[in-house]
Amino acid sequence: MTTDNKTKTENIEKIMQLLPHRYPFLLVDKVLDYEENTSIKAIKNVSFNEPQFMGHFPKHPVMPGVLIIEAMAQAAGVLSQLSASEIHEDAIFYLVKVDKAKFTQVVIPGDQLELNVEIKRKMRNMVLYNCQSKVDAKVVAKAEILCAEKVN
Repeated sequence: MTTDNKTKTENIEKIMQLLPHRYPFLLVDKVLDYEENTSIKAIKNVSFNEPQFMGHFPKHPVMPGVLIIEAMAQAAGVLSQLSASEIHEDAIFYLVKVDKAKFTQVVIPGDQLELNVEIKRKMRNMVLYNCQSKVDAKVVAKAEILCAEKVN
């Protein structure tokens, strides 16, 4: 992903500086690699202890598709912050639009969700992203999302 063959990683502490989300809604656990203004690869570890599995579904827990979309949007927010010339700790990224969403496989507790996000186009304070999520190298979801940044 990085052009200089050096992997750029970020841990949860850095992610928490970049995103306003907190438990139980922080859905990015680690950045595996990124290239500023281009793309990011991050992970979300899916745990049975997450509150959505109490009701979705008790005997057959499945990660809701909307949370997979949210995880990809949060990875996009991390990419935007890492690409900025100045990190805005009070920046909020709003999910404005989701297009072409497709879910091809269920995500269950124990899975590690790989979040791949690429910038498609920038427009003022909005960015259009191509997103794809994988489990064990298999695509489980993809979507095109539009996010807007607001700095308080």
